[in-house]
Parts: sequence; C-alpha cells; structure tokens
Amino acid sequence: MAQKTVKVMFIGDVVGTPGLKMVDLWLKNFIKKYNVDFVVCNGENAHHGKGMSLEALGQLLEAGVNVVTGGNHTWSNFNFFDTLKTHPQVLRPLNYPKGTYGRGYGIYKLPEGMGDIAVINLQGRTFMYPIDCPFRTADWVLKQIKEQIREQVRFIIVDFHAEATAEKIALGWYLDGRVSAVLGTHTHIQTADERILPKGTGYCSDAGMTGPHHSVIGMQIKSATDRMLFQTPHKFECAEDDVHFAGIVLSLDRSSGKTVGIQRIFYPEFDRGEIA
Repeated sequence: MAQKTVKVMFIGDVVGTPGLKMVDLWLKNFIKKYNVDFVVCNGENAHHGKGMSLEALGQLLEAGVNVVTGGNHTWSNFNFFDTLKTHPQVLRPLNYPKGTYGRGYGIYKLPEGMGDIAVINLQGRTFMYPIDCPFRTADWVLKQIKEQIREQVRFIIVDFHAEATAEKIALGWYLDGRVSAVLGTHTHIQTADERILPKGTGYCSDAGMTGPHHSVIGMQIKSATDRMLFQTPHKFECAEDDVHFAGIVLSLDRSSGKTVGIQRIFYPEFDRGEIA
C-alpha cells in the first residue's frame, strides 16, 4: 500500500565545520526515524561560518541533503561562484536583480512514484538589501511552475531568508494555499510558532541553526560582544562548542500537496534545569 504522505525535512542554517559535522553525524538517523523522502538545507554559512564552498556542498550532499538553499551570504566565498552558476542542487534567493547568476528555484524528483517537488529560495528586504520584491517574485515563479513546468508539481517548499518576523509571517499568509510550506531562515534562532495555516500551508518563522550554540548566532562570543560594546569592526570567527541540530519535518498530503503535519527538531535539547 502506497504511503499517503511525503515527508520533507528542512534543516536550519548550517554554520561552519561544527554544523557540517552535526549534519553528517545525525541526518541519516533522522531520515530513518521520520521516514524522510527529501531533504532541504540552508547552507549559506557552511563555509567557516560565512558563505559556501564546494567541499561543504559535497559534505552536505553525501550526508543525504537533496537541495542546498542560500541567502545574503551566498556570495561571500568567491571560490564558490562557478559552482553556484552551474550546480542544479544549489539555490540562491530568486529575487536578486535580473541577471544575477545562479538559480533561485528548482524542480526535483521525489522517490519513485511520488512525483516532483519544487524548492523556491527568497530573501526578505526589511533590514536587509533593497532587492526585488519577494512577494511579487513568488507570484511570478508560481506562475512559471504552473504554466511552464508540469501539473504534477504539487509539493512546493519556500525557504524565506529574512530578518523580520513580520515580513516572514506576511509571506506565509500571502502564500497560504499556494505552496506546501514557508519556512524562515537567517536569524539562527529557532521559533516555536510552527503551525498549519488555514489553507494548508505549513509555516515556521525560523527553522533555527545547526551549529555551535555556545556563541552569538554561531560566531565566537568575544568578537561579537566587542563589536557591540565598541561599535567598531571585529573579525567574526566561527564558534565550536555546544553544537545542535535544528530543523523542521513536514508531512505533505500526496494528493493535494498541503501540509498535514509539522514538527520542529532540535537535538540535543538545551539543559533547562528543573522548576521547583
């Protein structure tokens, strides 16, 4: 009997070598535990905490990731540019100005008999670069998928790389019923607002950070605090300790593409002590 749902895992921003090691160590276990069919991972900070590299990409794909999405740090490592231009499993935010190289969405094969899945990468504008509108870009790409690709693309995952929660929530409502899920990245802080919107779109403001949490969003504490104390530049270096795996698991209905289940993953949990 064919399964009634497609399971998709979305891994929150992978930061540096500690994050890569965490994916390598645990992803296959999570795939088995949750019967995951397809894995999307935000990897814009996988190269020593900022940018991507061919080596980091290879590690992620070898660990079981199917598609690597990006964000505002996608272009931080110049040595990755040629890969970004040509590799079908690497995405960058679609709403950068026309002519920017790289691809902002892709259509991928699911396991036998499950059809195809689209992954769209968008970036917010609030407190970030004043690039093209992510809302209108989403309208455009959904039209392309519907008209130019094929009707069997029922499953559509959006990585919305944005700073402001209001902008993320607004896009979630804007796309409710038109995509399977809108999942936020960029802030590196996992939010506890995962839910299914009224028309069937799964939503979470931020999937979190897979990387070192004894840090300031993945960076060594002293350089980050000195930057805030003195308001002068200080070199950011990737932290190493207290590494966690963060992400989202979605159950998508095979006939409609809608989310019917959503669960946050954060492993291992923080030590929170006990309430007396």
